Amino acid sequence: MDPEATEAADVMARYCQGEAAAFHRLYALLAPRILAYLTGLLGERAAAEDTLQVTFLKVHEARSTYVIGANPIPWMYTIAHRTCLDEIRRRKRSRVRLTQDGTLQAEPAAHITGVSVEAHRDASDRPDPVATAGALAALGQLPENQRMALILTKVHGRSTAEAALITGTTPGAIKQRAHRAYVTLRERLARTEPPKKELS
Repeated sequence: MDPEATEAADVMARYCQGEAAAFHRLYALLAPRILAYLTGLLGERAAAEDTLQVTFLKVHEARSTYVIGANPIPWMYTIAHRTCLDEIRRRKRSRVRLTQDGTLQAEPAAHITGVSVEAHRDASDRPDPVATAGALAALGQLPENQRMALILTKVHGRSTAEAALITGTTPGAIKQRAHRAYVTLRERLARTEPPKKELS
């Protein structure tokens, strides 16, 4: 195991053995990266923070199933991933709202940045100083399974085997999804680049 995984395994073992302070170290060690992963999937920081708390609650409840000495990082990502899927399903089942005239109210679409599409369009009319905004918007438009594969392997540095374990699929499927996502992102970003001015 790499040094980070070794430390995580040591802290997790101490936590399972009843050392309360170990939980705080485990949280400090892994919460920021898991939060970033959840934010990438959900597109909203607040929802990701809520999902992170539920994830660590589930880690606490499932600590008796953890194999002492094993790398806990993929295990915790798996819990976070499944908790996130539950949140996505819950959103899809959320209550339908009607307007005053009794028609269906359209939910505001949101980009991965967490802002509404309309706000994003308004912002895109002005020069954007953040170079990653276009990439984030394009990432948010990818199919869910491709987005997850790309975020896990390219952003969070998980191996294809770990990403497969986290998402419940095969390493081959992860490689294919991440590759397709990368190609799609590259094509979309190329189309959104402003035309180069010719020198007179």
